[in-house]
Amino acid sequence: MALALVKQDTTPSQTASVPQETAAGAVPAPEALVTPSATSPAQQSAFSKYSGASGTWAMTHVLPPLIMTLLVFLVWQILCSQTNATLPSPTRIWADAKDLIIHPFFNYGSQDIGLGWRVAVSLQRVAVGFGFAIVVGVLMGAVVGQSVWAMRGLDPIFQVLRTVPPLAWLPIALAAFRDSRPSAIFVIFITSVWPILINTAVGIRNIPQDYRNVSAVLRLNQVEFFFKIMLPSAAPYIFTGLRIGIGLAWLAIVAAEMLTGGVGIGFFIWDAWNSSRIADIIVALFYIGIVGFVLDHLVAAVGNLVARGAGSN
Repeated sequence: MALALVKQDTTPSQTASVPQETAAGAVPAPEALVTPSATSPAQQSAFSKYSGASGTWAMTHVLPPLIMTLLVFLVWQILCSQTNATLPSPTRIWADAKDLIIHPFFNYGSQDIGLGWRVAVSLQRVAVGFGFAIVVGVLMGAVVGQSVWAMRGLDPIFQVLRTVPPLAWLPIALAAFRDSRPSAIFVIFITSVWPILINTAVGIRNIPQDYRNVSAVLRLNQVEFFFKIMLPSAAPYIFTGLRIGIGLAWLAIVAAEMLTGGVGIGFFIWDAWNSSRIADIIVALFYIGIVGFVLDHLVAAVGNLVARGAGSN
């Protein structure tokens, strides 16, 4: 018994993990109740894999653009800090347009509002015009992709119309609608519909013949064939056109608002130019670029979700 007591005193780490019998059954030793809970090897392995994966993702996706952005700002600061520089430096822009950067949603009147509200107004017009472009582009693309005669007859017309610059449509839209808001929406629609239409038609024409044979065996009608065969098969092509179209729509609304007025981000840039507020223009350009980046990634994310759903089905 004495030897056992001495052994227990000299090797506490071993006895901490040995269960003790009581009237209620086997329970952990008292020492185990006060020692910190340790994770299992599997949990430690999962945690190390997660932390390693997150660290690798940060190193490959976050760090490179962050470093390049800092280098661009540093070169910009050096070049524009000269006495004869025509453009403001980043520090000068911060001093002149600090309120626009920090407070994007202030509202002091009809035209005295933050850039966040102006971007929201522009996005509303983009949503309407781009929504019409999606419906018309996908439906017309499906018709053109299914019919060889429609492709041969309409493709030259599409190729001619899609090369017209967005602002060239604005006088026609103003003459037709006699209002700036529907005219801007029409410019968005007519600019963004062509890549959606053309990519949809290409995707429909590339549907494997086996899919068409299966639909014939199952005797699917045109509506069922459209939703069960055509759309899932052509989804990668359609979303490629949507990504191109949303970028063109965002470009078109900024250009159209410079001429039609209102409270959008495009009119803000033109008004700032007339008032010689170059710092405000540069801040607005950053807003436009960030919003365009977000829109493109949103469409890409939706496309990935749709592709996964189609693949699982």
